[in-house]
Amino acid sequence: MPRNNSTTLASSIAAAGAPSSRLLVGSDAHATWEELAAGSILNCPPDELAGSCVLLATISQFAAAAVLIQLDGLARRIVLYPPDLSREHLDFVAAITEADLIVSDQPPAESANMRAVRVTPSPKASHLERSNKDVQCETEWILLTSGTTGRPKMVQHTLSSLTAAIEPGYDPARVWSTFYDIRRYGGLQIFLRALITGTPLVLKSSTETASEYLASAAIHGVTHILGTPSHWRRALASPAASLIAPQYVRLSGEIADQAILNNLCKQYPQATIAHAFASTEAGVAFVVEDGLMGLPANALTHTSGVEMKVDRGTLRVRSNRTAMRYMGADSRPLKDAEGYVDTGDALESRNGRYYFAGRLDGVINVGGLKVHPEEVEAVINRHPEVSMSLVSSRKSPIMGAIVIADVVLRTPSIDNGKVASTLQQDILHFCRGELAPHKVPATINFVPSLDLAGSGKMVRRHA
Repeated sequence: MPRNNSTTLASSIAAAGAPSSRLLVGSDAHATWEELAAGSILNCPPDELAGSCVLLATISQFAAAAVLIQLDGLARRIVLYPPDLSREHLDFVAAITEADLIVSDQPPAESANMRAVRVTPSPKASHLERSNKDVQCETEWILLTSGTTGRPKMVQHTLSSLTAAIEPGYDPARVWSTFYDIRRYGGLQIFLRALITGTPLVLKSSTETASEYLASAAIHGVTHILGTPSHWRRALASPAASLIAPQYVRLSGEIADQAILNNLCKQYPQATIAHAFASTEAGVAFVVEDGLMGLPANALTHTSGVEMKVDRGTLRVRSNRTAMRYMGADSRPLKDAEGYVDTGDALESRNGRYYFAGRLDGVINVGGLKVHPEEVEAVINRHPEVSMSLVSSRKSPIMGAIVIADVVLRTPSIDNGKVASTLQQDILHFCRGELAPHKVPATINFVPSLDLAGSGKMVRRHA
């Protein structure tokens, strides 16, 4: 539901009325929502930062959460700088967003052009009284898009657009958690949802492995947990996946193919397995909970609060959840003349259901024929010996490009060359039975792992 302009994170915590619920990050950082609203981890009085543009660049998620709560409604603009993004872009981001100062937990100050403000390890009492009447401005929230290479794109939101998909309502039995970092859109959504509903939130520490994080989630009784399909493929490959017993599992950020949905249903038969479409620009568009990849055709026209359509093959979204604009004088318009955001995600209609084919900017051209890597991966991932795969292209003097696939197997390693060759041929045979000839990989490479970006998505050359 839309948020009132006078609403801040601090006032939302007060309205939730659940002071015993805690934000927990790793094993050594925790506080109740009420403590975070009442205290400050800044080494200066927060009111000194009123009206400023703050670049938030902490490594710690806990520190980032505390600063967001303290400065929303005081700062003119908050820029969320993800810890996985190279510091080489810091001055560029600061210049585009007109940042006055940087809040960091890492010495020394990373930019000579901004005042540096350090954070302390834990919240301390603040003399700043926060209430709706004290709100000085509706803070602009600047998020950096995931999946970009080179200089990042910056998107402007308000707290209203970020929370428009969240329905208030305290559920004492619910405990949220996510693989995502809260400086990225997916993680920020879960942070805001837990805060507004006054429910506990367990986040992954930067020092935790996936197994340690799952063990922590189990100890704290996590019931609702979210991540990308790639997060979940890695999680299911770990014995620690059996430690948790969630009631709700949701995937977003990448196409959820049928293999990962089926594997999650098998691992967590007690849970609702859902997948959602959301992006930094378009906001949360829809959630699918029927256990099938794709979405029912009527979801485009019967999703409350969101208008969607397929135009020239891509999904377009219009709602009060979308961002305002891209930052930067040279940036292209974020919305078209009718207010729709072009997501760049290709949708195909088959038998009363829409299926995501992939990103338009990721298409491989094989002799003039188009191949979406995600479509090929969805087939490879259904092979019983495959854990996950990444499809890309290689230049060909005859075809222009050919399809190749890096594959992570469920079995940790195959030392026998003859066995590996037989399995490669079996996967190729499986692909030939499901795909058009130009989509079948020319080469299958077995690899020990695939790289994930800080957003939890697989690293692709076009992303």
